[in-house]
Amino acid sequence: MLPEAESDVALVLATRSGDAAALGLLLARHQAGMKAVALSVLGYGPDAEDVVQDATLVAMRRIGELRDPAAVGPWLRAIVRNGCRMRLRETRAVPVDDMETLGLPSAEPTPEDLLQDRALRDWIWHALDELSEPVRLVALLRHFSDVSSYEQIAALCGVPVGTVRSRLSQARAKLTEALRRTADLAHDDSAAFARARRREAEEMLAAAQRGGFAGVIREHWRPDVEFIGPNGERARDDRAFALRGMETDLAHGVRQRIANVVAGRDLTIWEADLISPPDDPAHCPPGVVWLHVLRGGRVQRLRLFHPRPADPTPGSGPSAT
Repeated sequence: MLPEAESDVALVLATRSGDAAALGLLLARHQAGMKAVALSVLGYGPDAEDVVQDATLVAMRRIGELRDPAAVGPWLRAIVRNGCRMRLRETRAVPVDDMETLGLPSAEPTPEDLLQDRALRDWIWHALDELSEPVRLVALLRHFSDVSSYEQIAALCGVPVGTVRSRLSQARAKLTEALRRTADLAHDDSAAFARARRREAEEMLAAAQRGGFAGVIREHWRPDVEFIGPNGERARDDRAFALRGMETDLAHGVRQRIANVVAGRDLTIWEADLISPPDDPAHCPPGVVWLHVLRGGRVQRLRLFHPRPADPTPGSGPSAT
């Protein structure tokens, strides 16, 4: 076995034992080869960079499934190649190689899969929290929410698609550096933090739907909160504006159910199903995103956003929320 292959085996085994620094070294070693594959298939451009970073996330989750640690280089490049072909599949039929012998996953992992391993999960979330708020937000949306397309992230953040791409590029570069720099540190239990934020979200919506939204606002929102509604309507220092929207929805029989919560240090994203009244099933869109920006643990800015449904129902209108 060649010295580099021997070193790869040692790094893979160390990674499987929970050594985050070993994973960082392994990915850094093979980054150039992964990028070369992406460029050879997709050419120069942001898509090649996106595929390499998506492959990095797959590798973080699936490194334990690699059957031959000495083949980690080909395995990483195969993940990139498959990702490239998935990108191209939208415009033309492209056969996907059978990578069974390399243990290549057949589907992209879910956010829950990516964060299942506790040591790696806490390490990743610690590094994410070191990013600036605008950069961290696009990374959270892209990788951990259903609002993951460039167009929807741009709409939610109120910026051009090009800005989304630029911020994601910054996120990847800074996240890689943060992962390497913080690999040996102790990290908080991010799963417990996320569970607490989800319980909080469910309790707040339950209180709102019992008619207690005014109390939720008083307890959890700052007096100078900025509110941005789904149609771009704005209100500052006027918490009653949001209260009226919730009360209108409740009066029309609209209810909400939490589907997913993505929680960072000062950003919390709720993805909720909107449930129309039985006698008016097309009253509102199927879902709403609550984007909370926190200051001192309370909401400083709230933006509501309706993701575009994959197959929109003709005639459906926006919810009052």
